[in-house]
Amino acid sequence: MKITARTMLGAYEIIVLLGKGGMGEVYRAKDTRLNREVALKVLPPEFAQDTDRLRRFEQEAQATSALNHPNILTVHDFGMHDNAPYIVAELLEGEELRAQLDNGALPVRKAIEYAQQIAAGLAAAHEKGVVHRDLKPENLFVTKDGRVKILDFGLAKLTERRGEKAKGRLGEDDATLALSPHPAVAPSLTIPGTVMGTVAYMSPEQVQGKDVDHRSDIFSFGIILHEMLSGKRAFMGESMADVMSAILKDDPPELSETNAKISPQLEKIVRRCLEKKPEMRFHSAHDLGFALSTLTTPSGARLETATALAVTESLPATSMIGPFGNVRLWMAVAAVMALVALAALPFAVKYLRQSPPAAAVAGRFTIAAPEKVTVMFSPELSPDGHNLVFAAAFEGKVNLWLRPLGSLTAQLLPGTEGAANPHFWSPDSRSICFPADDKLKKLDLAGGAPQTICTLPKNAQQGVPVMFGGTWNREGVILFGSGGRIYRVAATGGEPTLVLGTDQPSRDALYRWPAFLPDGRHFLYLRMPNPQGASEIYLAALDGQAPTRLLASDSHALCAAASSGGGYLLFARAGALLAQPFDGGNLKLTGEPFVVADKVRVTLSGRGYFSVSDNGSLVYDPTSLFNNEQLTWIDRAGKALEPVGTPGAIQSPRLSPDGKRVAVVRRDAQTGTYDIYVTDLARGASSRLTFDPGNDTNPVWSPDGSRIAWVSTRDAGFQIYQMLASGVGQEELLLKSDVPIRPDSWSADGRFILYGRLDPKMRGDLWVLPLEGERQPFLFLQTPFAEQTPRFSPNGRWVAYTSNDQGRDEVYVQTFPAAGGKWQVSINGGLLPHWRSDGKELFYLSGDNKLMAVEVKPGSSFEAGVPKALFDLAPLRAASVYAVTADGQRFLFVTQGEATANLQFTVVTNWMAEAKK
Repeated sequence: MKITARTMLGAYEIIVLLGKGGMGEVYRAKDTRLNREVALKVLPPEFAQDTDRLRRFEQEAQATSALNHPNILTVHDFGMHDNAPYIVAELLEGEELRAQLDNGALPVRKAIEYAQQIAAGLAAAHEKGVVHRDLKPENLFVTKDGRVKILDFGLAKLTERRGEKAKGRLGEDDATLALSPHPAVAPSLTIPGTVMGTVAYMSPEQVQGKDVDHRSDIFSFGIILHEMLSGKRAFMGESMADVMSAILKDDPPELSETNAKISPQLEKIVRRCLEKKPEMRFHSAHDLGFALSTLTTPSGARLETATALAVTESLPATSMIGPFGNVRLWMAVAAVMALVALAALPFAVKYLRQSPPAAAVAGRFTIAAPEKVTVMFSPELSPDGHNLVFAAAFEGKVNLWLRPLGSLTAQLLPGTEGAANPHFWSPDSRSICFPADDKLKKLDLAGGAPQTICTLPKNAQQGVPVMFGGTWNREGVILFGSGGRIYRVAATGGEPTLVLGTDQPSRDALYRWPAFLPDGRHFLYLRMPNPQGASEIYLAALDGQAPTRLLASDSHALCAAASSGGGYLLFARAGALLAQPFDGGNLKLTGEPFVVADKVRVTLSGRGYFSVSDNGSLVYDPTSLFNNEQLTWIDRAGKALEPVGTPGAIQSPRLSPDGKRVAVVRRDAQTGTYDIYVTDLARGASSRLTFDPGNDTNPVWSPDGSRIAWVSTRDAGFQIYQMLASGVGQEELLLKSDVPIRPDSWSADGRFILYGRLDPKMRGDLWVLPLEGERQPFLFLQTPFAEQTPRFSPNGRWVAYTSNDQGRDEVYVQTFPAAGGKWQVSINGGLLPHWRSDGKELFYLSGDNKLMAVEVKPGSSFEAGVPKALFDLAPLRAASVYAVTADGQRFLFVTQGEATANLQFTVVTNWMAEAKK
């Protein structure tokens, strides 16, 4: 097999060879579908001879691609070329850790920083059940901005079977070639007198050929940390046998003998990693990471952190009872807190007058959800740092909650029912703004009812007003995002005026999440290319000067000013919360970004769940909601059964008519675009159906299961396409539109597709696309209200859909065509109807987040029974998207992974103290 420049491997065009090794060749290549450069590694052809081994490797590659952590190399794809497997990953710029170690020991501070990042990456992988097995400096890459990336997860597992070697043992050709722009070739283990690269970093259990688990990686980590601190390998020898014997029997040299700057605490951490018995090492990479973090935290901060954790343990949150055991103490605290909660809202002004939490010493603690709260999101610190306001779902309703940082309880804010995300503070910390009922409102925390500032603008991108961020300066100017534009309005009220964007929705970018700088004249905003491309932070001014680009970001950005001058921009990228030095006077970035938190929640609209106050406090949500979703089977009793496929950012599951396949939408963590995948439920094999650079969503199956229709945004608009579900053949364009459309249901006779159309004047309408004759769409249902998610009944006589004509969403059934009767099915709210295949049962989601079932009686007229609740979605952490089997006995829901189970925020006081070290 000869690979040269311009050779095509699937969708990847080879650019240049980067390096060779015993494990294959690495090339710089171009992904022609997404127009980006990648690293492509071609493995030796003999790897494909063992189908079982190859299948295991493919599974490992899929698992690795789901890790999505800033300290792990992102794997994009896996394929075959001329009987040789290859993997595709992100292209890195920088150098291997080996290149730095060749120059001797690293500065202690840098070694600790690298070690913390490696531990964070290992913890993320181990949580997913992925063990590296070949951790060494050649598999650690340091990017130009100082980020450490762990390379080649999974390849060690593949090489273990090469030549039928013993479990956990690597052989003479197993030196792994890193997926990096500058790969190094490790020396062959057969060269006499050479200290072996891979063998030198083995754990004792690997040397002995035993089974290995995550603790093996911790031992290898200890060897690497020892070498970073001493400049020498922990276990030396003149031959491979000598090195292996040293790993089994010898203790490594004392670090303090080679570097007097190494503290006893650090040396203790290294020695615990290098315990010969796995049970004597750190129990997890999380524990290891925590131990490393204490090395850079002042003793006072540790005391404050311990105090904060003690307070957290006494919080009256249902989710906190189990871990802390002392039920009597918890009940006593809960009783006291219940009495406190009975106080009237005006007493909240007392908290507004408290002095802010001491920010002289850095520390952190968690804030857990109030009792019976099922969802908690969008934390916002007041500018003075006294209070936190967040949105939460309580008894099926969303309200804003106030949590003074000097208190142990949060209290619901009356008058904020239906408050939508986002909300933001006044600069004096006395009022909170929020959208509700298509209006922007403000609430004075000292008391009184909410006041309306303005009616939110409508546009063609959203049939109903949708707000994307807001900010309020000391001169009484409010900026807010709506759809793809940014508006200005006076805090005292008035008509909004356009600041950024055009009268028509932008076709090339969306402008969202404005945030004022401290000067109150300039502001940041997130520019999201439409329909594809990387999001970026721009700087603009109220006087209308031309915006300037600052940096790439997955989320909005906030400016945190330092008391000594200067400051930082906080933003999210690749799942982590970053800070970058920023000169607010000259409006320029002055340094490189660094990690503030390994994980932060970011919504698909670019909202990062983090906030900062003027006194140096920071709050953030450490969950990764949109990258930790899992398809899960659930029975009629609400019992979670087996998972389906791999976790990720998942939407819109749709089962094929025969129930053997499921089509889903997955979001690419690197590009942010959406594509459709089809999974064979029996075999677990998944294949990608769409590859264009736009967003492809809302898959709908044809009644015979042979085709899938979907909506795409690839050509500066909205189009409905169809193609064979196998992925063979060409796509067929069915319909183009200038306003948002989405296919929802395909009739049983195959003649019609029902689709929703977001008309800015009529909100949401339902249309029919004929698949015969001239295929001219015709209107099915149009009202002044929003109708959506239509579903054909199995006999084609009825259409179930959702409408908000009563001020809230309810499920209705209408005759098809819409010339006959209309019946309301749901009671007290309803969303997302689905039919059983025989038409005798209809399912929907209630307003209080329960799955409901309604019996439908057969006959010439539609007749439905009383809705009955099957189960509550909240305990399952299930999102409001699902599919149902033909017999109505099982449901396929998108659920949240364990990482998002805890409803809590992390608060960091004086976070800049760590940033300045």
